[in-house]
Amino acid sequence: MKNNKTKLLIAMQLCVIVLLTLFVAASASAQAKHGVSVPPVPENIKVQTGFTAFLVGHGVGTQNYVCRPSGSGFAFVLFSPQATLFRDNDKQLTTHFFSPNPFEANTDPKVVGDRTIRATWEDSRDTSTVWAKVNPGQSSTDPAFVASGAVAWVLLEVVGAQEGPTGGDTLTATKFIQRLNTSGGLAPSRGCASLADVGNQAFVPYTADYFFYKRSE
Repeated sequence: MKNNKTKLLIAMQLCVIVLLTLFVAASASAQAKHGVSVPPVPENIKVQTGFTAFLVGHGVGTQNYVCRPSGSGFAFVLFSPQATLFRDNDKQLTTHFFSPNPFEANTDPKVVGDRTIRATWEDSRDTSTVWAKVNPGQSSTDPAFVASGAVAWVLLEVVGAQEGPTGGDTLTATKFIQRLNTSGGLAPSRGCASLADVGNQAFVPYTADYFFYKRSE
């Protein structure tokens, strides 16, 4: 009798394990089918229909500012983000920074160099790279979405893509990138008020989620 109960208990445990395995597999399949889950966003930074989020990275780093003359006064100006993006399992996904886009000639006389400086993401495994820009009106600080003291949520359009040296192409299909769920990163309110402050730098910690979109299949 005792042996029968033990066998029944083992059989029930095996059934539970099988059902859990099937549930996890089904969930993974559904996630793959429907793509990355994107949170609600302001209307002006929504990605147009015909594109699907295929990758998300959780960014940790700094927004880097330098004090410069601005109008009749002085202001901190962003000169580069410096961040690492991670997957949900904490594995490194990409690095994020500013760099010259090899596909765009520079037309800004204030910038030294023959290529336009753009926001850049480089895959940490195959070094495929994309460059993107924020178009006018595609940035939001709407308090219904953006936390107090956080950098804006933005929609960026990819304006350059390049495979890695061995043909890696993880990022090259990307057409749009959203920066969402931001925390921190705003320029300091002090330290840039006079000529003596020009050149001061501030490295402000921030976090953000970056969603990468490609054309829907």
